[in-house]
Amino acid sequence: MTQTHMAREVAEIPEAAQRFLTQSAPQIQAAATAMRATDPKLIVTVARGSSDHAATYLKYAVELLAGIPVASVGPSIASIYGRPLHLANAACIGISQSGKSPDIVAMTEAARTGGALTIAITNFADAPMAQAAAHCLPLAAGIEQSVAATKTFVSSVVAGLALLAEWQADAALRAAVADLPRAFAEALKQDWSPLSNRLSRAQQAFVLGRGPGFAIAAEVALKFKETCGLHAEGYSAAEVLHGPSAIVQERFPVLALAVEDAALPQITATAERLAAQGADVFITGAQAQGCTALPAVSGLHPLVAPIVVGVSFYHFVEQLARRRGFDPDTPPHLRKVTQTL
Repeated sequence: MTQTHMAREVAEIPEAAQRFLTQSAPQIQAAATAMRATDPKLIVTVARGSSDHAATYLKYAVELLAGIPVASVGPSIASIYGRPLHLANAACIGISQSGKSPDIVAMTEAARTGGALTIAITNFADAPMAQAAAHCLPLAAGIEQSVAATKTFVSSVVAGLALLAEWQADAALRAAVADLPRAFAEALKQDWSPLSNRLSRAQQAFVLGRGPGFAIAAEVALKFKETCGLHAEGYSAAEVLHGPSAIVQERFPVLALAVEDAALPQITATAERLAAQGADVFITGAQAQGCTALPAVSGLHPLVAPIVVGVSFYHFVEQLARRRGFDPDTPPHLRKVTQTL
């Protein structure tokens, strides 16, 4: 079978991450210097779709490392409702693979007018969103032809983590980010065939995570929908117990994204609880009673570990989509660039 665009782009993730870290280093330093000068008391993010999952990842990473609250702002506040926001002493980080959607551009412009330091994370340095922001971190990921974003999503998370490491002058995170291309290459070697066997004919699933892993759970659920026609929902491993777990019965598939961080005991406990309800639970990089363990790259900084798991998932889901009879490059009713107001 001819290799899909998605498979080729997933394979390019380590190289794309390294290219960004090398080529965009001056822009990362300039934006980090601006962040230190601004000393923001609040950060807002502007994004949609997979980019919003990258923003959620950054939210947790910033709050955990810097202790600065991060909130997502609805782009329609500017593009539809025309309501100015007062953002003095704040930073606004916009994330968009294309940087073209009118609502994302409008919110970036409004944030800058409202007094925020604005930073754009996008694949194209000349995109309208990049032009609207004071600083741009160009992903330099190359053309992405598959509708399902993979290498641009990963590079967006890498960009956010690189900015955070430099802004906070955190040596441990800086080293972990520099090591990501190697970790991504290892992630592409992980074999998740037991999960593929279970989901080859499944119609629904839950995906669980905590902290930055919750952002990856949301992205995983979206990719299941986009590429496999599988109705999946991403939840916090805590939030799933506040209602959604009521529908988890015999053989209900659950993917728990566990990494080596402070939330690992809670993720494991939730996985075991759902397995006890009869669910078919798969858990990454950990052992849990009644659950099937999936391999994951170990020994990583807790703030980068979830995105490495996400790369293993991308490798897996492209294969699952074809197994289920779908073309992962062309999901029905979707286009590569979605422009909304």
